[in-house]
Amino acid sequence: MAVLIQEEIELVNNEVAMRIFGQRDRNLKLIEEEFDVEILARGNYLQIEGDDEREVEKVVKLFKELSKVVTNEHSLDEREMEYAIKLAVEDKFNLDRIYSDIVQVTHKGRKIKPKTIGQKVYIDAIRNQDIVFGIGPAGTGKTYLAVVMAVNALITNQVRRIILTRPAIEAGENLGFLPGDLQEKVDPYLRPLYDGLYEVLGPKKVDELLEQEIIEIAPLAYMRGRTLKDSFVILDEAQNTTSAQMKMFLTRLGVNSKAVINGDITQVDLSSRKTSGLNQVRKILAGISGIEFVYLTNKDVVRHRLVQKIIEAYESKV
Repeated sequence: MAVLIQEEIELVNNEVAMRIFGQRDRNLKLIEEEFDVEILARGNYLQIEGDDEREVEKVVKLFKELSKVVTNEHSLDEREMEYAIKLAVEDKFNLDRIYSDIVQVTHKGRKIKPKTIGQKVYIDAIRNQDIVFGIGPAGTGKTYLAVVMAVNALITNQVRRIILTRPAIEAGENLGFLPGDLQEKVDPYLRPLYDGLYEVLGPKKVDELLEQEIIEIAPLAYMRGRTLKDSFVILDEAQNTTSAQMKMFLTRLGVNSKAVINGDITQVDLSSRKTSGLNQVRKILAGISGIEFVYLTNKDVVRHRLVQKIIEAYESKV
């Protein structure tokens, strides 16, 4: 006959307890389903029961981790709570390390923090290295976090300019046939970069910095022949660069500059005759000091929960 294991926990106060429990105790139900335990809540006191000592121990650790990051003013959203539970299942308890890292505060006062272990590794790499490659599927925050880190570097006077670029592969880097001036031609390809800037700085501030050329957004073809110094440079959608374009971009980097190169090597839009510069550079630059490759996975997807399932489904069928 199985022995019932019981553990009791006292949370900081009722407000913190309510934030951890979620609406109508939704989070408690998620934890019970995942760990096959029963959780009895009375105010800020919890009693955890189960017949598997290891499972009960994980749940106790999970609540202790949650109590470190959830306060009277801050709670985890649905996606963050689900991720916290997944970490506990894998016996990983890094919530405080992840969620205590405030990278930047938006113009509306929202705190931007990593949401997964992979994102935390990516942010730390950008802080510590001059060139960082962020490789992973859609929805892992590669572009957004790179833009946030660029803004932070500008605000803290680490750099004097932000330069954002990506290959306009759908137009074959030949934008002349499209209607409008240069900005109107390239805007559709660079919209994700604008979106990140607008969220962090606000449209008015972004427009001011663009007018002053402190922020520059341009297609990759316009980087040729330049030396980018005192700059934070982001190359987005780098899987769609050719080998020559990747070399051209990397050799633009000047003194006191930092580069972040992002892409998804499973989403290459180049013709079959061309090799992806991002795929090739992983072998060419491996092991060079000052350069770091960070690989994000479907576990780091922070969009709608179905995005993660969609990526997993495609990977299983390929």
